[in-house]
Amino acid sequence: MENVTILSHPLIQHKISILRNKATGTSEFRSLIEEIAMLMGYEALRDLPLEDVEVETPIETCMTPMLAGKKLAVVPILRAGLGMVNGILALVPSAKVGHIGLYRDEVTHEPHEYYCKLPSPIELRTIVVTDPMLATGGSAVSAVNFIKEHGGRHIKFMAIIAAPEGLDRLHAAHPDIQIYVGHLDRCLNENAYICPGLGDAGDRIFGTK
Repeated sequence: MENVTILSHPLIQHKISILRNKATGTSEFRSLIEEIAMLMGYEALRDLPLEDVEVETPIETCMTPMLAGKKLAVVPILRAGLGMVNGILALVPSAKVGHIGLYRDEVTHEPHEYYCKLPSPIELRTIVVTDPMLATGGSAVSAVNFIKEHGGRHIKFMAIIAAPEGLDRLHAAHPDIQIYVGHLDRCLNENAYICPGLGDAGDRIFGTK
């Protein structure tokens, strides 16, 4: 699919395998989510715009490239998406952080918004939406809808693991955005959990049940 990148880097795959292990504890799980987000971000941010600026080195003055335009915006889907933010901030410390809060109806599995706060001016920023799990795709589609409604145009979506159903749904709804996935899993089960997956990412990041 155009605009969809499955990241096959060995370090990403190795770390995802440790995430999947139910014996991996909260602290290690949280650190791994950040590390994977940073590795994915390195690839996802490959096309950030540059501009030449004048810098004085110990030897001479030169023109050298630095990031151009308004600062990057990282927008996690609460709450699990928060786990990926610091990994991206490690790459771009000046990035602004917004938040989108969604909860999923236990019966229909459809998302409902309860919070949305985006950096301004959002239309001038490259926006990276984070959620470790792209399952049904409902939350991802809704989050991108909200960002577009607020004027966002340059949008990237990062998920550590995805189900084919969710990836297809997000790509069909928003074929213009760039989607980055660490691993494409087999399917969703009857409870809309990714298989083989890694369980509930939010619970495992924050140590809740």
